[in-house]
Amino acid sequence: MKAAVISFPGSNCDFDMLYALQDFGVDAQIISAKKNDLTGFDAIFLPGGFSYGDYLRTGAIARFSPIMSAVTQAANAGKLIVGVCNGFQILTEAGLLPGQLLMNATPGFICDEVELEIANPNTAYTNAYDNDDTILIPIAHGEGNYFADETTLDKLEENHQIVFRYVDNPNGSAHDIAGIMNEKGNVFGMMPHPERAVDQVTGNIDGQKFFKSILSGILTKA
Repeated sequence: MKAAVISFPGSNCDFDMLYALQDFGVDAQIISAKKNDLTGFDAIFLPGGFSYGDYLRTGAIARFSPIMSAVTQAANAGKLIVGVCNGFQILTEAGLLPGQLLMNATPGFICDEVELEIANPNTAYTNAYDNDDTILIPIAHGEGNYFADETTLDKLEENHQIVFRYVDNPNGSAHDIAGIMNEKGNVFGMMPHPERAVDQVTGNIDGQKFFKSILSGILTKA
């Protein structure tokens, strides 16, 4: 598996994601947002951070980066696209995922660990988890309040596109949404940081099965 980790000006979790992928034997590389070619990569990861200083709106400027045309092409070709935190925000701004990430219901930056439940265990991101697993994953965001209109939310529910839910909603997200995917299942975004929960030295390895799930799916396709 060959993966690209996109580094935008202001990204600060790009190397966290890189090292997490490399820990699982993935051939991962940091790719600048100034590039416009992702040919040859099996999966593309948009990491957390504060792309372009979060000016205007989180992800609003990053979605116009040269790399995003290549990300969109890869998504349309069925390749795996994963956005975490700021990456999730960028994917919604780019129209690759529905909805919008708003300011937390209680304004302010949240840095904590939260419990998530597996809303759909039959995805490329959760197949290694058990149906009734509850996992503890770090969060770090000021704009993580997922919003969509009722029609969109109903569609997400009906199509089982909600992948993770908060057990105790920290930010006001509609339907307790922590992570969603597109209808095809190849584009995924979540606010919590599984890449920060893969190494025993942190005292939390609940994110390991997230990466094992992705790797399993890629290898199965191969």
